[in-house]
Amino acid sequence: MHEPHLAAAPQDAAEPSSDDDAAAIERSWDEPECFGAVFDAHYPDIHRYVSRRLGPHAADDVSAETFALAFRRRRRYDLSHRSARPWLYGIATNLISRHRRDEVRLLRAVDRLHPQAEPAGGHEEEVTARVSAESVKGALAEAVAALPAAQRDVLLLVALAGLSYDDVARALDVPFGTVSSRLNRARRKLREALGDTNPLLDEEEA
Repeated sequence: MHEPHLAAAPQDAAEPSSDDDAAAIERSWDEPECFGAVFDAHYPDIHRYVSRRLGPHAADDVSAETFALAFRRRRRYDLSHRSARPWLYGIATNLISRHRRDEVRLLRAVDRLHPQAEPAGGHEEEVTARVSAESVKGALAEAVAALPAAQRDVLLLVALAGLSYDDVARALDVPFGTVSSRLNRARRKLREALGDTNPLLDEEEA
């Protein structure tokens, strides 16, 4: 069977809702075009996440492959989870893992293009909670690039995608405690690299 065109949901389907993806996925078992509702609901966010990690040139291909894989695996989806958002981010993150060198190269290029400098007013530029491979600067870019891949995945799923710890655990298929420990290690390493600057998503800031 050919994969359906996923650019739009069928006209007689209900408006796509990330709170009821499971219903659309279940319907798509017999009516493949129904998977378009999941595509409509989540493609923009997945594309934005991939673009921030790998740059815009890779985002189209990786995002399209994310939904193609999700469609092929739809019968294995756990229908007890109404929102497919963590599942889709997990697939995208696994695909990003094939481009680790590209991601690190991009981060380090940002580091070289945006060296740290003392701001005119004498105040450090505020480190944004929404880190991206295109916007992070200086030491932060280098510190994120230097993180082990597993820690970087957890950090960026929280910082870029805004997933909860539970959702990250589901996306990566790891225990909740593993998510917490990886994120804590990543924060500690970033803080050390930035001279005790409070870098990203501490508990009191999350």
